[in-house]
Amino acid sequence: MVGMPQTPEPDLTAALPSAAREIEEFVAAAGWDQPTQVFALVPTRILLNAEPGLADQLDPDSALTPIAQESLPADDLAEALARIEWPEQVAGCALVQEIVVLPPEAEAELPDDAEAARRTAAEHPERQEARLVAAVLRDGGEACVMRLRAEGDEPGERIEDRSLAPNLITALHATFAE
Repeated sequence: MVGMPQTPEPDLTAALPSAAREIEEFVAAAGWDQPTQVFALVPTRILLNAEPGLADQLDPDSALTPIAQESLPADDLAEALARIEWPEQVAGCALVQEIVVLPPEAEAELPDDAEAARRTAAEHPERQEARLVAAVLRDGGEACVMRLRAEGDEPGERIEDRSLAPNLITALHATFAE
């Protein structure tokens, strides 16, 4: 309509790191030793249009709203991700998993066998536990947040770098493949 101001489309790519941090904080509230979890990322305006009753529960200034999905099985993450299909209203997705981080020199010495590598990493004296959030948008945006596990009730260092989990990012993008 002529003369009607247009509401600009929110920049979902710019909002993705904030959504990844929000998801990490949400999962952190339940403590450590959580199962692998997946979140749909839906544009808040679409969600509010479809469900106006949620207005008092959502931040209308947030471009993306994370919606928790069922936990994924820990044994074969790649297979579980390969079965995911998203409806068109879902602009992106995020996966949260707890991982073991090793110094680069220790990582280079891991065995080629995946199960042996997991055991070796879990027993390594320099290992550090972390919570990793990898998030992608249907149109290509990417973000990663990792929280290192600290001693006691301390929150631990948070690292943000979209290159933290390239294989996981690729697998999440594949959930949007036609």
